[in-house]
Amino acid sequence: MKFAYLSSVVLFATLSAGAQQTTQPEMKVDSSNRTLTVSASETVSVEPDLAVLHIGFDTQLEDAKSAYADGARTSNAIIAAIKQAGIPENAIRSQSQYLERDWKQQHKFKLTQQWTVKVPPERAAEILDIAVTAGATSSGQIDWTVKDEKALEAEALEHAAARARQNAEVLAKGMEVRLGTLIYVSNQVSAPQFPRPMAGFAMRTAEAAPPLAIEPHQVSREAMVYAVFAIE
Repeated sequence: MKFAYLSSVVLFATLSAGAQQTTQPEMKVDSSNRTLTVSASETVSVEPDLAVLHIGFDTQLEDAKSAYADGARTSNAIIAAIKQAGIPENAIRSQSQYLERDWKQQHKFKLTQQWTVKVPPERAAEILDIAVTAGATSSGQIDWTVKDEKALEAEALEHAAARARQNAEVLAKGMEVRLGTLIYVSNQVSAPQFPRPMAGFAMRTAEAAPPLAIEPHQVSREAMVYAVFAIE
C-alpha cells in the first residue's frame, strides 16, 4: 500500500518565571506549572480495497397489489443478476424496502427497495451497470473503504503521536529545557466526509453505452494527538 501523509502542528509551552512570551510557539509564564503542551495531527491516505455500492429501485405508480408484484419481479431480477456476476450472497445486504403511497393520487403506490453490495473497487462500475440493466433505477452511490479500517486508523494515530513527540523535543531543545515525562495525552481519529448523492438511472437498453468510467478516491483517516509533558 502506498501511504500519503499530511501533518499540522500547534505548539504551546508553559515555563517558570523569567521566560519571555513569544508568538510562535506561544509561551506562558507560570512558576507553579512547568509543562510543555503540543498538539499534532497526521492524515494517512491509501487506495481502497473495498467498494460498497448502494443499489435500489422504485416502481411506477400503480395500485398497491400491482406495485408490490412489479417490485418483487424487479427485486429478484436485480439480485439474480448480481449473484450471476459472481458476487457472493454474504456481500449483499438489504437496507430498506417499503410500499409508499402517493397522497397526490388516489390509491396509487410505489415499491422502493435498497441494498448495499460489497465488491472489489475494480468491479464497481461493472456491477453497478449490471444492476441498472436489471432494473435498479435508483443507484450509484459508492462508499470507498478498506477492509481493515482499524489498521488505517492505528497508522494515522502512530504518526500523529510520533509527530507530537518529535515537536515537543524540538521545542524543548529550542527553549533550552529538558523534556520530562509524559503527564497527559488524548487523541481523536476522524474520516473526511465526501458528498455521496444517490444517482438515478433509467433502465439501459441493448444499444446503451458501456459502463460508467468510475475512478475510486483514496481512503483517509486523520488522527490528532494532544500531549502534555513535564519539563526540567
